[in-house]
Amino acid sequence: MFGVCGSVGKVVGIVAVAVVVVYAWRFFNWVWLKPKKMEKCLRDQGLKGSSYRVLYGDVKEMVKIITEAYVKPINLNDDIVPRVLSFAHRVVSTYGKNCFTWAGPIPIVHITDPSMIKEILGNYEVFQKQRGGNPLTRLLAKGLVDVEGDQWVKHRKIINPAFHVEKLKHMVPAFYVSCDDMINKWEETLKAESSCEMDVWPHLQTMAADVISRTAFGSSYVEGRKIFELQREQAELIITASRSIYIPGTRFLPTKSNMRIKAIAREVKFLVKGIIDKRVAEMKEGKDSNEDLLGILLDSNYKEIKQHGNNKFGLSIDDVIEECKLFYFAGQETTANLLVWTMILLGQHIDWQERARDEVLNVFGDRKPNIDGLNQLKVINMIFLEVLRLYPPVVAMPRMIHKETELGKINLPGGTFIVLHTMLSHHDSETWGDDVKEFKPERFAQGVSKVTKGQAAFIPFGGGPRVCIGQNFAMLEAKVALVMILRRFSFEVSPSYSHAPYTIITLQPQFGAHLILHKISGL
Repeated sequence: MFGVCGSVGKVVGIVAVAVVVVYAWRFFNWVWLKPKKMEKCLRDQGLKGSSYRVLYGDVKEMVKIITEAYVKPINLNDDIVPRVLSFAHRVVSTYGKNCFTWAGPIPIVHITDPSMIKEILGNYEVFQKQRGGNPLTRLLAKGLVDVEGDQWVKHRKIINPAFHVEKLKHMVPAFYVSCDDMINKWEETLKAESSCEMDVWPHLQTMAADVISRTAFGSSYVEGRKIFELQREQAELIITASRSIYIPGTRFLPTKSNMRIKAIAREVKFLVKGIIDKRVAEMKEGKDSNEDLLGILLDSNYKEIKQHGNNKFGLSIDDVIEECKLFYFAGQETTANLLVWTMILLGQHIDWQERARDEVLNVFGDRKPNIDGLNQLKVINMIFLEVLRLYPPVVAMPRMIHKETELGKINLPGGTFIVLHTMLSHHDSETWGDDVKEFKPERFAQGVSKVTKGQAAFIPFGGGPRVCIGQNFAMLEAKVALVMILRRFSFEVSPSYSHAPYTIITLQPQFGAHLILHKISGL
């Protein structure tokens, strides 16, 4: 009896030791053998980069460099790249335009070469959106920007009608109402004075948020305000989480940050679902609601399911919620960012501000903006393109490959993380010339393809099949807003303005955008 028990005990002990050995080997392979093998593979093909350091890679140095860069503002005419992309700028300057660093045991290949960027953006099935790192980062918004393969094709097909140019035309009045609310508040502030200092950044965020509420959900900003506030808080927590190594399983730990990120995700989902349920109920009652983005999306989804006679061809309620969260976050962020950097640059370059105002008055006079007139704004279009070049909303785009893949003349091992550096490409003197750091909208006088010579060197909205579906929406909204601002106000950068571009998912002014506004009389 005791002999049998002893034998069983020995077997259990042997199995336990075997399990420990297997997991220890896997861990050793993950933190050392595999990274070193990948490093050798990259170096043998001529790529330069930092040497792998056990477990942490370059994360500690990256966090230190980024933290130091954000401590204080820079001068208005300083190069913004070393502040915004402090770590990437340093490694590219050290190792070359295409090089590699380490996010823990995962190699990051930094890409700024236009031909490689074009190849990556064109082959979205192989170079997929990054899914590594902390899974909590995906709670902010998934939707179209996150899905891959057949799922992406399905989502894109159903969502496309919402961003058709004919539908966008009908949204111009909503753009006008939201912007008019902001303009009236500015005029109220200036009621007793001819000029005043104002931080326009929060006003532009509120206006852009109101536009999304009206055009996407047919509601006022008040109804959607809580969603925006929650998503902004969540974005800050997520960007902090993304700057540390993610150890599998730690997302389940009840840390203060983890719990708050999850709580926000639940609350946002609840709020968005409430808006959707309300809309579905209205549609069942026969109310026409396909003139806003949500209505168009639900109508398109219903038609797709009806055509195929199967729910699997449509979006689930969770899919619709994620698309709505993406509408809220991306739609508000992109336009607000474009407008704030435009006002800062036009507040610095008064000659271009005056040229833009002259164009607005020639095209519209004192009439409300309309789609035909907005399409005639050549000067403003050049200004926006140059602002997007200097201050792209998203400064870098991550991609991941899951199997060995050829890129240019390089064979990248599976599991490699790739970063396409939008801002570095936009600030490359080899493409744009020695005046690359200067604000010169005239470089776009003959269009984007002329100045880039057909290269993938200007990618503020991405490129290839997965180019941002909302870019026309954002540009149209920004045009309406700038037209209305230029007719009522002139402005210059305030002496108290602190120039400090930084990224919280998108590129923002860290300390606000303090301008001196002057009311224009007679308009």
